[in-house]
Amino acid sequence: MTGRPGSFQPACVLVTGGAGFIGSNLIRWILSEQPRVQVVNLDLLTYAGNLESLEDVAHDARYRFVNGDIGDRELVARLLAGDGGPPPDAVLHLAAESHVDRSILGPAVFVETNVRGTLSLLEATRAELERMSRPFRFLQVSTDEVYGTLGPAEPAFTEATPLAPNSPYAASKAGADHLVHAYVATFGLPAIITRCANNYGPYQFPEKLIPLMITRALRDEALPVYGDGLQVRDWIHVDDHARALWTVLTCGVQGEVYNIGGEIQVPNIEIVRTILRHLGKGEALIRHVPDRAGHDRRYAMNAARLRTELDWMPRHTLEDGLGTTVTWYVEHRTWWERVISEAYRAAAALYLAERS
Repeated sequence: MTGRPGSFQPACVLVTGGAGFIGSNLIRWILSEQPRVQVVNLDLLTYAGNLESLEDVAHDARYRFVNGDIGDRELVARLLAGDGGPPPDAVLHLAAESHVDRSILGPAVFVETNVRGTLSLLEATRAELERMSRPFRFLQVSTDEVYGTLGPAEPAFTEATPLAPNSPYAASKAGADHLVHAYVATFGLPAIITRCANNYGPYQFPEKLIPLMITRALRDEALPVYGDGLQVRDWIHVDDHARALWTVLTCGVQGEVYNIGGEIQVPNIEIVRTILRHLGKGEALIRHVPDRAGHDRRYAMNAARLRTELDWMPRHTLEDGLGTTVTWYVEHRTWWERVISEAYRAAAALYLAERS
């Protein structure tokens, strides 16, 4: 069964976690590319949420920000009912604790936000649709990490790959995915799950690999690379991800899973070297540190279903996308310097304190 282009066209969407990296880029994309759609952004503004990432759309009449928790059932119920505006036709659920390193340091908050928070959001959505039935979609935005790790010669993850998470973060996202699937099967909730490869691009909090390496290199600081640096990841530009999410939301089949990826597999060490080349820096900055506990060796996404059934294709090459991303961080130093101490906290706790 395939999705039909244009089969679902929301007039208003509720985006959870919209002040984060992917969420802010998604909101900006919707407001730019979907001129008839209104956006409500629900974000608790924890450490990685930054309203400065949305300053350019803050005064758009179609955009509204609400500071709050997805676990606040009363607040979510009001927002889903309209709360003075049109009731949303869709939830794009991106609110999550997402950094693997932090999940090793403190797993509990990942379970609280990613599992219990998703459960609360599902319950609020179910109650709203019982109150006022209407065409609706709930999009669960997940990760390739729920699939676990691949050996060097194993085929890429497909939507049928069993879930085998290896980090507390991945386990919490897998738990949320299972809940969404259960609500589809048990209650008929009109939900879809996407699982995406590693994202990169502007406004990414500088604790993840690419912005961490860019910002440290710009400060001529050591670039910490786990182990031999040959861990392989599949990369996709955040703008391509945003387009894919909208494609799945509007054309995807309820109850199904769609993998999203650039199908570009690159070892981490090559990403770091490419960043250094773009910045004109030498590789002497690279410092290998002991590998992370439970570190998955390789991810690779098979996004054929998204390409063939929903006619989506990435538009950014990794080389060009990395180049524009590096330029963005060079030109927006004020944005990332304000959060750099918090961004480095997990890194310092895990591997930098005694080695910098």
